[in-house]
Amino acid sequence: MSCGSSNKKVTLTLAHTLDTRHVVHLAMEHMASRLHYYSAGSMEIVIYPNGQLGSERELIELLQIGSLAMTKVSTSPLEGFVPEMKLFGIPYLMRDREHFWRVLEGEIGQSLLEKVKVARLKGMGYYDAGSRSFYTTNAPINTPDDLLGNKIRVVNSPTAVSMVQALGGAAAPISWGELYAALQQGVVDGAENNPPSYYLSRHYEIAKYYSLDEHTFVPDIILASLPVWNGLTAQQQQWLSAAMADSVVYQKSLWQEASDHALAQVQAAGTIVSYPDKALFQAKVEPFHRSFDGTVVGEQIVKIKSM
Repeated sequence: MSCGSSNKKVTLTLAHTLDTRHVVHLAMEHMASRLHYYSAGSMEIVIYPNGQLGSERELIELLQIGSLAMTKVSTSPLEGFVPEMKLFGIPYLMRDREHFWRVLEGEIGQSLLEKVKVARLKGMGYYDAGSRSFYTTNAPINTPDDLLGNKIRVVNSPTAVSMVQALGGAAAPISWGELYAALQQGVVDGAENNPPSYYLSRHYEIAKYYSLDEHTFVPDIILASLPVWNGLTAQQQQWLSAAMADSVVYQKSLWQEASDHALAQVQAAGTIVSYPDKALFQAKVEPFHRSFDGTVVGEQIVKIKSM
C-alpha cells in the first residue's frame, strides 16, 4: 500500500487465481471503479488475476504479513484458521441459493467474517460462488454408488475430503492450477465445482460428464490484510467498505446469467449434463451431519437447518 502524506494516492493491490472473464474478476473491477468514485481518485485498486502472485494459500500468507492488500479465496482454505468455516463444506446443508444467502447475510455469516481477525485478516464480504457439482471423465455421477472407485479432486479442506469419502469416493486435494493436467493424465477421475469455473477452466474438454447434484454452496470471501486495513484512516475504511458492498450487489446480479451461459456453452461443446436425484445423496450424508453433534459446528448446523 502506498501511503505517506495525506494527499498522496493510496494504492491497494488485490490478487486472485481466476480468469479475467470470471464474474468475480468483473466484480473486483467494479469495486475498483467505485472506490475511485468514493475517494475522488485518492484511492485505487490494482488487480493481479490468474494466480500471478500465487495460490490461494500463498495469497492469504501475503495478506497476513501486509505484502498484499486484498484477495478472494474460497472459504474452504480458511478452515485451518476458523474451524466454523467448515459449515460451508458440509454437503446438503444449504437447501438452495435463497437459503444460502440468508445464512451469509445473517448472524452466522457475519460472525464468521469477524472471526478471521485471529489470522490477521479482515473479512470484507462474500461473493456468490453458486453450488458445486461433480464432473468426471469416464461416466456420470448419478447416484452415490457411482463415486465408488473414483478419485475426485477437492480443494485443500478436511471437510471437502470427508464429504467425498462420506459419499463413497476417494478425495485428492490438488491445486486449481494443476487440475487440468491431473484430469488429462488420469491422476484423478473427476472434480467438483460450479458451472462458470468448470467452463472457464476448460475442464469440460476432458471431463465431459457434469452431474448437477449441487452438494455444497461454498461462498467466495473477500479478505483484506488486517495490517493494511489498520493503516487506513476511518474515512478510507468507509470508502473501501462501501465499494465492497457495491461489488457484492453487482456480482450477485451477474452470477446466475454467467452460470446459465456456462452450462449452455459446455453442452454445446458436447458435455453430458445430468440432474441426479438429490435425495439419494442427502440420505448418504446424514451420518456425516450427525458426526458434528455436540460441537459448536453441530449447533450451527441445527440453526441453519431451522432457518
